Amino acid sequence: MTPPTPPHHPQIAVSASIFRDGKLLLVRRARSPAKGFYSLPGGRVEYGETLHEALTREVAEETALTIAIDGLAGWRDVVPGPANAGHYVILSFAARWIAGEPVLNDELDDAVWVAPEAVGTFRTTEGLATIVASARRLLGT
Repeated sequence: MTPPTPPHHPQIAVSASIFRDGKLLLVRRARSPAKGFYSLPGGRVEYGETLHEALTREVAEETALTIAIDGLAGWRDVVPGPANAGHYVILSFAARWIAGEPVLNDELDDAVWVAPEAVGTFRTTEGLATIVASARRLLGT
């Protein structure tokens, strides 16, 4: 079976730096893109969704958590390359944990609550530490 051809236009995605009691949720991707890397929960925005609706849905689908979104922490532009077949514009938000415990779907294989300063000790997606720092400033943590 031939893999699907990626679209020839950028796809909009969202992610969340979720904070709970001073700790940040990191999740490890179980498949491409970014398989094996720790990142933030999130995913593609579907047609007709607002960014907040998409983020709330993606976080619930991937982790079963309920969150409150505080604001936009930053963005990343992931362009096609040898290891990445798609072009994504990822809008990353600062969020607070409201309820639930991480229950991962098949897109993820690990979830950890860590001190934000420990992000650099994990194998993370590019630019993650900068996004987390921005989210912390936005939340005043």
